[in-house]
Parts: sequence; C-alpha cells; structure tokens
Amino acid sequence: MSDNRFTDHLGRPIIAVTGMGVITSLGQGLQDNWAALTSGTSGIHKITRFPTEGLSTRISGTVDFIDVPADNAVERSYAFARETTAEALAQADLSGDFEGPLFLAAPPVEPEWSARFALADRAPPSQVEGDAYDRFLAAMRERPDPAFLEAVQFGSISERLADRFGTRGLPVTLSTACASGATAIQLGVEAIRQGRTDRSLVVATDGSVSAEALIRFSLLSALSTQNDPPEKASKPFSKDRDGFVIAEGAATLVLESLESAVARGAKVLGILKGCGEKADHFHRTRSSPDGGPAIATIRAALEDAGMDESRIGYINAHGTSTPENDKMEYGSMLAVFGDRLKDIPVSSNKSMIGHTLTAAGAVEAVFSIQTMLTGTLPPTINYVNPDPTIVLDVVPNQKRDQQVTAVLSNSFGFGGQNASLVMTLEPA
Repeated sequence: MSDNRFTDHLGRPIIAVTGMGVITSLGQGLQDNWAALTSGTSGIHKITRFPTEGLSTRISGTVDFIDVPADNAVERSYAFARETTAEALAQADLSGDFEGPLFLAAPPVEPEWSARFALADRAPPSQVEGDAYDRFLAAMRERPDPAFLEAVQFGSISERLADRFGTRGLPVTLSTACASGATAIQLGVEAIRQGRTDRSLVVATDGSVSAEALIRFSLLSALSTQNDPPEKASKPFSKDRDGFVIAEGAATLVLESLESAVARGAKVLGILKGCGEKADHFHRTRSSPDGGPAIATIRAALEDAGMDESRIGYINAHGTSTPENDKMEYGSMLAVFGDRLKDIPVSSNKSMIGHTLTAAGAVEAVFSIQTMLTGTLPPTINYVNPDPTIVLDVVPNQKRDQQVTAVLSNSFGFGGQNASLVMTLEPA
C-alpha cells in the first residue's frame, strides 16, 4: 500500500526539488545571483561581444565570464548548463552517475554569421559561385570541421551533458520559445508522476545572443531601444516600457519523488505542485490580446496542483517589459485572481536579468523557490512611472521581507507557447 504522505490529491508522487543551480548576467551560482537580485542590482550592460554600430539595440544581459572553447551559441549554452548542473547536483548531494532522465531546454541551433562566412570562404574554387549551402557542403567534404559540426547539431548539448553526468536513456531536447524552461520542468515532473523514474534532471540554457538575434527581434519591434543607461532599460509594468532586453543564462533543477528524497535524507527545497500548458494560435509571435490561452494556462496549473487561487501568495510574472505582453499578462492574472490580485505581490526578475529566453522558465522557477525559502520577495526595479492601466503590487524597486508558501510562475512565449508552474514549500 502506498504511503499517502508521498502522494498528491490525484494519487501521484509528490515532486520535490532537491538541487538548484543558476547562472545569469548577475553572476555564477545561486548565492551570488540571489544576493544581487534581492539588492535590486541589474545585470544589463553594453554589448562587447560583437560590434553594435548601426543597431538600434546595443545592450543585453550577456554572460561573458564563462570560458568557452569556441565562440558560438552551442558552446556557450553547454558551458552554462554544465556549471549549473554541477551546482545543482552538489546541493542535492548526488555524486557519480545521475541514473535518471535528462530534459534540456535549449535555443534553436544554427551557425552564426561569422561561422557561415568562414565556411563559405573555405569552399573549393569550383564552388565559388552558386548556392551557398552547396558551397558549405563542398567545404565540409574537403576538410571536415568537428567544431563547426558540434555547433550546428541540435542534440549536441544534451548528449554532452548526458555523458558528463551519467543520465539514463536518450536525453530529450526541446525548444518552445520563452516557455522552454517551464516546459522542461513539466516533462521532468511527468516522468516521475508516471512512475518511469524516481528522479529527473531538468536543465534550461541559452547563450544565443548575437548580432543576428538582435536584428531579428528588432524587426519584430520587440527589443528595448533605451540603451543609455543599460540598467534602466527593462521596466516591466511601467508606462514607458518599450520592449524586452535580450539576455543569457541557465538553470538546473534536480527533481525527485518526495518519497525518494526522504528515503535518502535529502534536503527538500520546495515542491513542484502543479504544471499547466496551453497553446495560443492567435499569431506566430504575439499573444492573444484577450489573454484566453494564458488564463487557461494559469487555471490548468492551479487545477493540476489541486489548489484554488486563494492559496497563491506571490506571482513571479513573465513580465517582459513589452507593451503588449505586460498588458496581456495583467489581464490574464486579473481574470483568474479578480479583486484579490491587487493584494498579491507580483514581481518580474527580468527587470534585473533581462529575458533569458529558453532558460527563463527554469531560472525564474529557481528564484521562485528561493523566494519561499528565504522569505524575501525580489523587487521589480525601474518602476518609477507606473502604468495606470496595470494595477499591481510589483514590489517596486526594493525587496520585501514577506514569507510566502505558494508561488505561481508564468512563462508566455512566442509561437503560442504558454506554461505556468505552481510551487510550494515542503508539505508538513
């Protein structure tokens, strides 16, 4: 007979978080990140990785303090993931092979401009003219380039992580835009709930900031152009917000059944109580203005958690600082929480770390659990010109000491990808 101390309202295993690791533009490791985040420090800065002359956006939250063997998105993303995973496993007191599945959220993989030009320049004389991809293939046939090959394979990050940390089975790599990190967590949760494993390793990483990325998002009018000073650019829920600040980072969470965690004497940091995910077919980049899919996502997460909205004490908002998305998210939360919303603290980590894209959902899940553990609510900085149409307690500009035991974290992404997570402290 199963022990109901370890099962939820639907008889499924309760999912514990026993290890966490994080890297953002604020620094490496949970301790440094949390100290900076709660002090209201911004990690946004002028871009030095590549020339920005002529670009309308010249700022970012790049992570430039981790050494990589080659300057490309795959190597950066792998390095961030490697470091956060080592930190999370150490906190979970797990050594040796992990012996559980790996779920990785990673950015879309493609060669950067500099790599394409370099490869094209290597094409043999007979291929100087003609289709660019024919020239690429001819260059590769003439002289194989393992580093380039590694940089353009979608599964290379997860395979390297699996080899390094001894995960079990075929690693899963997913990319669901800004919801990727939360989606990876949901997959890790479901693997345990379905009885396929006692533990799962969830990693979300993004080191994809490049000139091409800035140009693409700028063409969508999605990025802030308030370059000076950089640290003031991201201002979620403010009247003068003008776009998000693109950034990099990674987070790793060790998930395991509560029964497994208790049996091995692990410290339980928090509980992954519920996950909700819904699709939005309104537009390939914009969310539905009426917030219908986002509303359904939040409600699905609460239903999965077996909780009503009255239990939520804090919301870690998607809070991108784009005019449309902030308005849509506010309307969605208002539809779910009603008049009580104005009394629920709602802050955006992106005001300080920028939007870490593929990594955001997991980075913000780590910070949400840390919020409960420490009884400290991170602020939303740069909140000096409130939007009168968005009536929220955004924990403006300074942290707040307040103990909460249940948190909602939202991730609403391009392409209609929406995911919400409900997290709680360890059950009594």
